[in-house]
Order: sequence, then C-alpha cells, then structure tokens
Amino acid sequence: MADERKVVIDDVELEVDGSMTLIQACEEAGIEIPRFCYHERLSIAGNCRMCLIEIVGGPPKPAASCAMQVRDLRPGPDGQPPVVKTNSPMVKKAREGVMEFLLINHPLDCPICDQGGECDLQDQAMAYGVDFSRFREAKRASDDLDLGPLVETHMTRCISCTRCVRFTTEVAGASQMGQTGRGEDSEITSYLGETLESNLQGNIIDLCPVGALTSKPYSFTARPWELSKTETIDVMDALGSNIRVDTKGREVMRIMPRNHDGINEEWISDKTRFVWDGLRRQRLDTPYLRENGKLRVATWAEALEKAKSAITDKKIFGLVGDLVSVEATFALKQLIEGLGGSVECRLDQTLLPSDNRSAYVGTASIADIDMAKTIYIIGSNPRNEAPTLNARIRKAWLNGAEVKLIGEPCDLTYEYKHCGTGRKSLKDLIKSDASLAGDQESVVILGQGAIQDEDGLSVLSKAMELAEKTGSKFLNLHIIASKVGALDIGAVADGELNAEIANADVIYNLGADEIELPEDVFKIYQGSHGDRGANNADIIFPAAAYTEENGIFVNTEGRAQLSSRANFAPGEAKENWAIFRALSGELGNSLPFDNLSQLRALLFGLYPNLEHFDEVPLNEWKPLKAGKLLERDFLCVISDFYLTNPIARASSVMAELSAGAKARNNSKVAAE
Repeated sequence: MADERKVVIDDVELEVDGSMTLIQACEEAGIEIPRFCYHERLSIAGNCRMCLIEIVGGPPKPAASCAMQVRDLRPGPDGQPPVVKTNSPMVKKAREGVMEFLLINHPLDCPICDQGGECDLQDQAMAYGVDFSRFREAKRASDDLDLGPLVETHMTRCISCTRCVRFTTEVAGASQMGQTGRGEDSEITSYLGETLESNLQGNIIDLCPVGALTSKPYSFTARPWELSKTETIDVMDALGSNIRVDTKGREVMRIMPRNHDGINEEWISDKTRFVWDGLRRQRLDTPYLRENGKLRVATWAEALEKAKSAITDKKIFGLVGDLVSVEATFALKQLIEGLGGSVECRLDQTLLPSDNRSAYVGTASIADIDMAKTIYIIGSNPRNEAPTLNARIRKAWLNGAEVKLIGEPCDLTYEYKHCGTGRKSLKDLIKSDASLAGDQESVVILGQGAIQDEDGLSVLSKAMELAEKTGSKFLNLHIIASKVGALDIGAVADGELNAEIANADVIYNLGADEIELPEDVFKIYQGSHGDRGANNADIIFPAAAYTEENGIFVNTEGRAQLSSRANFAPGEAKENWAIFRALSGELGNSLPFDNLSQLRALLFGLYPNLEHFDEVPLNEWKPLKAGKLLERDFLCVISDFYLTNPIARASSVMAELSAGAKARNNSKVAAE
C-alpha cells in the first residue's frame, strides 16, 4: 500500500507517495524545477544544485529537491503538512548563485555550438540566471576526449552533471566513463583513453544538458530551427522504437528518440540514430532494365511494359523483405495472389505458424520485463538483436531479476546463469524449473536463432512449454521489422521456401536483400537501395525508404504503429503501394484501391486488429505439438550488428563502426 503524505507546495496542498522526491512532487503540482544532473531514468547524483527549494521550518538554507523524499519532511508544530516554496527570495538567490558558478568556466561558444537553440544551460541561464558575472580570473580549459566516431566532445563546456557517466554504467552497462580529480581539476574522462564500445552510446548526446557531447556525424550541418520534425517509427529492428526524424529540405539530417514507456522508454540504438546517411547513398532513383547482361536506365512505362510481358502466363512468387510496411506487403499479396501465385515473408527459414499469434508473437509485452523476477533467454543475443530491449533486461537485473540463458555465451552487459547451449539444455530446464510455476512473474524470450533449423517448430513448442510449465509470459523476439505485420495478414506460402523459388518462373522481390536467388529465374526487384537484390535483378522498380512513405509496422510484441513520411523519395522513386497499383493496371487487373486511404480501408476490413494503433492485443494461448528435436546448439543470428540491412550497408558511419568492432574483436590482450 502506498505511503501517501500531504505536502503544501507554493500554497497548493496535494497528497503524494511518500517515496517521491520533492522534484517529482513539484512536477505533480505542475511546477517546473530547473535541473541539470537529475534525470528520472538515472540514479540521483545531487551535484548540480540547480533544483534548490526552500523548506519552511527546515534548515535556514535551500535543499536539493532531487535528493530529498517527501517522507523526509517534518510536519508543522501542530501536525500541519510540511510547506515547500519554489519561488521565494531564498530560492531565487540560490539559483542565481548556482548559475553564476556554472558559468564561471563555461566558454562563450553558443554561436558555434551544435547544442545552440536546444541547450538546457542557455534556457535556464535566461530563466533563472543573472545578467552579470563577478568572475574576472582566466577560465580553465579541458582536453577533449576521443570517444569514437559517434560522439564529439568539447569538454571545456562540461558542467560535471555526470549524466553520461551514469547512463553508460547503469543503462548501457559499459564501464568506460568516469569522473576524476577534485575541485577545479575534476573532469569527466574515459578510463585509459578508451573509446566507447556500447551500441547505445549515442543516447549520451541527448542526455548532455550542454554542448560537451554532440553528434559527430551531424556536427555543423544544421540548426534546430531549420529542421522539419516528424514523429515516426524505427525499422532497424523489430522493437518499433518511437523516433523523431529531422529533415532539412529533402534530406534527413538526424534521427532522435521519442519517449514511449511501453517500448523504448527514451533510448534508441546507435544504428537507429546514425543510419540516416545511408538513406542518401546507393539509392535507386530511376527504373532499370537488364539487357545483354547489363542494367540500363529506363522509363516507368518501359519498365512496367517489360514486367507485364515477363509476368503474363507465368508462375510467380513474391518475397517480402525486412523493411516493408504492412500496406506494401498487403498490396504485393493482393497482386501476386490475383495472378495465381503466393508470397512468403519467412525468408530466414523460421517456419512460424501464421494462424497462431501466441506462437509467432507471444503473450508478453515489452514492459512485462520490468516486473519479471526470472527472465529466460533462448537462442538470442538481445544486445545485438534489440539493444533497447536489452537495456530493459539489464534494468530488471539491477532490480533483482535472475537471467537464465540457453545459447551461445556472450557479453550481455549483465550477469546471467548459463544453462547450456542447445536443445538438450532446454529440455533439462523445463524439467528443473517446472516447480517454479506461479512463484513469481517471469518471461521467456525466444530468439530467431533458436528456430531457424528444420526442427524450428519443435523448438518453438518446447519454448512455449517452458513458458507454460513455469507460469511465464512468452515473447517471440523478432529481428525483422516487417515480419509480424506480414504474418498477421497471412503472407506465407504453402510450400517450403526453396521449393517455391525453384518452381517459379518469375520472382517478385520486394526489398529482400538478405537472400540469394538462382541465376536462371526472372527477377523483378522493388526497393530503395542498390544492394544484393538489385544487383542480380532483371527489372528494378525504385521505391521509397521507410522515412519517405506512410505505413503501418507491427512490432515484436504485436503492437501496430504508424510510420509517417518525413521526406520525399529521390528522383523517380515511388511509394511501394503506388507501384503495385500501376503494375496491376498495366496487367489489366487493377487492384481495388486508388490511394493509401482506400488501401487501408480494405486492409482493416480484412484484418481489423491492425486498426487499433499502439495497443498490445491479448493473444489466445495455443500450445504447439512437440516434434523431434535435433542434437544441435543454438546460434545467434546477427554476426555484425551494424550491417544488417541495405540502408545500414549504404551508411559510411555504420561501415566505420563495423570495422572498429571487428578490429576490437580481433585484437589480442596482453595475456594472450
């Protein structure tokens, strides 16, 4: 039961949980308290002193509101609720003094600082500071750090709030940053001059309240007031992290996180944040036709005519790629099935049953991990497959959860009990942990690496059996953004993938770049980048990337979300659904929609669950029948976190990060 306490804040009486800090209680009362070091998702440091308030009847000095709980306040002499003031003369003078101290060594860099225009120090100096300084001595300077290719440092601007240190150690699980020295000699640094190795390190750019840590790829390219901001969804993994895409003209200039407590909180992975330069490179901006073994530029009329002649009276098979929206998958399915063919989204050989949502999605939400006391991870490395989900598992571990892993041992940034590497270990775990059912909240997380062999369905049934016998919730952790939405609309073929490809005369490849196709089959490629799929295609239709069209994506927990267009596709590239509509018209069998609204109306009529945005539906539990298991170990599916899709492979930043990670893995330590 909550420990409710009454408190009077600026003459307003309210009742709040006694465990709340005063800064949180003031927010409940609608009062803004300035802060630099305090962050609601990090531990309390209490070292900037900007959040000072006055406690009436308390000590004759202001108190740090971030470090004092409501239950620590003493009531009045007759038992009245304690009184707090946030705008008294004492508080005003204290804040002005703190701001004067903070600005003593801060350089006048604002005109050339990338943080200018969205800087907490600027805003709070205007709101709570004074227009003079009594400091006449020379300012101190600090050496800049080399943290790697992502984070640029200007440490002379640092105000020692330690947000970056607390984030890297607490959330990201990297122990490379810290604070050394005392007084004027104190500085934030990395131990032994190391660069950061975390794939969540870009978040310290957002956390830094001044311009000490800025984005290296974005530096000196735009000011915040020049940018158009679009709230949308990330597709670099299947988590569906909420992001904001900032554009200048037709170009994406940066990608930043949006807060969503149920998915990514307010963090995003480095691939999500810095992949934007890949949206400019290797782009397909005009149709191409292959003649005499070489691709040549063509018009849309030529390309559609050639596609018509290639498809007519032929066996056709459609492939759904990794970054495709539900609408594009639906339009492809309508087109191909209208021609007597079928489509397949399970290109990674995971034979997930499209008629059993509890199997291919599960019954857990991402937020359930927070409350879990036991977390089972089977055949997955969530640090590479879903970095922000991994940060959530780490948070649960810090709160006392036990993590058990079956699969390849790896550094997950937290301690875990390694229960084995293969199928036998999974069967043993079911026997040993069956007695724990109902004891506590628990979650089973199944990775795609566990179900890619021919016994994938049997492994899936065993993972579901583990969830059932331990009373756990079940989460199928996908790594492909388009997969759940495609399974929801039944974009699966009856036959085995390789057999379907071998039997087809024509393959319609919708952005599938992670699969090798035979040379002797006619291939139509529709996608945004000149990657593997375009290199061996006979016809290329240039399509919009995920930031260039509106679409629906369903994340790994089954939550449908809207992705919004932030900029326009280059050259003659078109939106995916529009290409299918044009081709169907050319074939004389027009699809029954002329715009995206009509397409969605048709889609929602057939699959009404997709209409409920930002909701995690309850899936009916349907256990699978267990088959024979192979005697094999589970393997992780991602070998290179930074180069998993065509946009990432086109990015020079991702290439640099990938090369750095390989060099670190291959370097020998002294003991070797």
